[in-house]
Amino acid sequence: MDSIILEKIKALISKNENVGIAVGKNPGVDEMAAALSLYLSLSGINKKVTIICPTEPIVELSSLVGIDKVRKSFEGGATGDLTVSFPYKEGEIEKISYTLEEGKLNILVKAGENGLNFNEKDVEYKRSAGAPGLVFVVGTPRLSDLGTAFDMETLKDSKVINIDYRPDNQGFGDIPLIGKNSSSVSELTTSFISSLDLNIDVDIASNLLAGITSATDNFQNPKTSPLSFEMVANLLKKGAVRKTKKAEKEEIETDDFFTPKSQTKAPSFSKSPFGTEEKKPSFAKEGFGEPTEDNPPDDWLAPKIYKGSTNI
Repeated sequence: MDSIILEKIKALISKNENVGIAVGKNPGVDEMAAALSLYLSLSGINKKVTIICPTEPIVELSSLVGIDKVRKSFEGGATGDLTVSFPYKEGEIEKISYTLEEGKLNILVKAGENGLNFNEKDVEYKRSAGAPGLVFVVGTPRLSDLGTAFDMETLKDSKVINIDYRPDNQGFGDIPLIGKNSSSVSELTTSFISSLDLNIDVDIASNLLAGITSATDNFQNPKTSPLSFEMVANLLKKGAVRKTKKAEKEEIETDDFFTPKSQTKAPSFSKSPFGTEEKKPSFAKEGFGEPTEDNPPDDWLAPKIYKGSTNI
């Protein structure tokens, strides 16, 4: 990344306390993993970060760390201001004050000599969107992919950084970071987070690894870049956890294999197939087994010596 652009981005992050991250509709594992990783990294330096997506997350995204933090829009943020509006004519209001009673703020509008020309139904309440000053749009080729989640009027004063690797990205935003030689947006985001000197913990590393693995079809895609393998090696060094469906299946099978035999039900031979009690097999007549009353003498099987007749 160009050092001038990098310093500019660092300055924007330092300047803005409120940061937004946006992902287009119906994102895959790669796009959402990259966005959530950036969310966790910026939250780690005490930024107030909001992440949005116009559509509900699919089941495949449920294992990503931070997926529960995704919202539909930037509106209604805690940083927004509340404005109370009502009609006004010159001279009808003497003064405005407020009181605090039992945890409630009461705004007092003292009427002038001519009285007030409005009543309760004319009072309006407006909550500003609390738009973030800096917005990262991740893995989204077109702003239209954000739908109504990205309100141009609300975000007109926000700086937009566009992070993507697709060649069809329209290059929108104040700073477009389009890594056309990358294999995934997670790969690009890994490099970006590292360039910003932000921490990559186990959760972030696991998200990024999941994104790269998904985008490269488990590294089987021939377009997988050499940098992908380098990034993955670094993520694994940071403790990234890689858990595939095959691994989960093998884990279940392993658990079954090592189940103590005492926990399994042993076959019972106390009953014969005909409903009568079985006895230990006796081979007395063949000269085997334990001696019984019907068994022959102990020397029955001993070698016998016969003497021939001398009267031949």
